[in-house]
This record gives sequence, structure tokens and C-alpha cells, in this order.
Amino acid sequence: MKIAFGIALSVLGMAAGLAQAQDKPVQLKISTWVPAQHPLNPSLQAWADDIKKASGGTISSSLFPSEQLGKAFDHYDMTRDGIADLAYISPGYQPGRFPVIAGAALPFLFANGKGGTAALDEWYRQYAAKEMKDIKVCMAFVHDPGSLHSVKKVTLPTDVKGMKVRPATATVGQVITALGGTNVQASAPESRDMLERGVADAITFPWASLGLFGIDKVTKFHLDVPLYTTPYVLGMNKAKYDGMSAAQKKVIDDHCTTAWAEKIATPWADFEFGGRAKIAALSGHEMVKLTPDQLGQWKKAVAPAENQWAESVKKAGQDPAAVMNSLKQTLAKHNSGL
Repeated sequence: MKIAFGIALSVLGMAAGLAQAQDKPVQLKISTWVPAQHPLNPSLQAWADDIKKASGGTISSSLFPSEQLGKAFDHYDMTRDGIADLAYISPGYQPGRFPVIAGAALPFLFANGKGGTAALDEWYRQYAAKEMKDIKVCMAFVHDPGSLHSVKKVTLPTDVKGMKVRPATATVGQVITALGGTNVQASAPESRDMLERGVADAITFPWASLGLFGIDKVTKFHLDVPLYTTPYVLGMNKAKYDGMSAAQKKVIDDHCTTAWAEKIATPWADFEFGGRAKIAALSGHEMVKLTPDQLGQWKKAVAPAENQWAESVKKAGQDPAAVMNSLKQTLAKHNSGL
């Protein structure tokens, strides 16, 4: 019986291997808009390599960084239309289009990028299919908290009045407007040029990426607080996914998890976290530290942005209080809330 059982297992294993071998080869185009040296790219490549291994070599991928397949603002539509099979999407580049996930960009919510990513991914799964119905949302993640970086010193929220600011997301843009500033729209790769030409006076950006995009060359003052973070998703073209075999779909599903989101985001979170000390050490740069009273003024000043966000969520048919409470509870679960 032991011999027969062993033979049966062997036959089953051979059958599984044969079925996998019969799966049609799939080639995925993965698009990001960050530079090739950005830590997100090797993380995504390692993820794609693991997919190839798990699929028995039937799912291969090619990574296209630096906006090779299209502009940063277009990555959601590129995924929907199949220009990219998978893409790194910043929902905040599409003002008003994705109101639920925009809540994660509200100021003073996230304490870190690692647990914050796990929390965002876990939380957004209950809304993703409805809000981003044109694509398959594989996972969501955030960078380590960033801040406001400017060409002139900003200490109080009243200092923003009259300034031209490039916001990271539409949600942050609402904050800038509420403070009396003017929003200047630009993707991350375009931002240094905007600041150099004086089109913008300040920018909200994560710490280490300041150097990666050359923004440290044009901003010298840095608000030393975890002001905000930016939610992102890795989206997949639905037709590409639907065209896969059941076994291949399972491989993709096994790699579109909260655990994988945190794994992919961790090197980036470490990178951005380490950037703060590097910026602080630069000659000619000033880290603007806030007193408890000044920090309180900032928190009070940005509060109206949540009211604006709540209205947009209501229009989308969701209960903003329930959505925000769910996010905060999930952040607390992952020790990543402020």
C-alpha cells in the first residue's frame, strides 16, 4: 500500500507538472514612472521573478521604469487599456476620481511606511473593486511619511498663504488651498524643473526621494514633521488576468497579498526613512522643527481638508465616518498610526 500510495503521489505530481507545462506562456509589461535606481524597481523585479518561479516559468515579466511606457499621470488608464499589463499608479494624480483611497493622503495619519503599507492594503481591499472597477487592484502601499520642502522658510500654516506649492496628491492640494496657497500640478519627475523655474515655491515629497529627483538642489528648508504620505496601487489589466489559466491566476492571486505589499514597500520605506538624516546633514539646509503649539496649529489648520474629503466620499456612495474609522483602526492594528 505504501508503494501504491507513493506511485499515486508521483503520478499526481507529474500531472500537475504537465498541466503547468501546458499553460500558455504569458509575458507581462510592468510600468513604473520612478527612475531606474528607485528602490521600488528592484522590489518589483524580485516579485516578478518569484511569480515566474511559482508559475513554472510560464509567466515572465519585463520592467519598464522612468515613464518608458507613458507619463506618471496616465498609469491608471494605461493599465485599463493594456498599454501596461501591470502599473504603479498614484491615485492622487487623478483629482476626484478615487475619493476613498484619497483619505489615506490626509495629513497626520501614518507614522511609517512598513506597517502603514500593510494597513493601507488590508483596508483598501474592501473598496478597491468598486472604486477602481476598470482594473484588477493587486495591492496598495505607501511611502514613509514625507513633509513640506520649500525655497523659503515655512514654520506656521499661515506662512503658506500666497505660496505656489506642488502637492503630492489632490488631498494635499486641498490642504494647500485651505491655507491660502496655490497648487501647481506636476508629477514627481517634472517637479525639479518647476521649482527651478520659480513656477513652484514648495513641494510635498518623501525625504530620500528629494535627492533621487534632484529636488534637494532647489529646496533648502524642510518642515521636520511626518506631514503626510501618499497611497499607491499596483494595478493589473483585467483582460490580461482573465486570459490566464486557472493555475496562473492562482499564482498572481498568491502574489497580490498584504504580505507581498509590505515586502515590496519595505526597501522603499527604509530608503525614505534614511533620507531625513541625509538631508539634515547637507550644508545650507535647515530642518524646521516645531514646538507642540506650532504642531497643534498645523493640525487644526489642515482639519478642513477632511471635511472636503468626506463630501467627496458621500458623493461616491460611501459613509466617510465608517471609511475613516476603518482606516484608523487598521493603522492601529499595524502600529502605524499617529
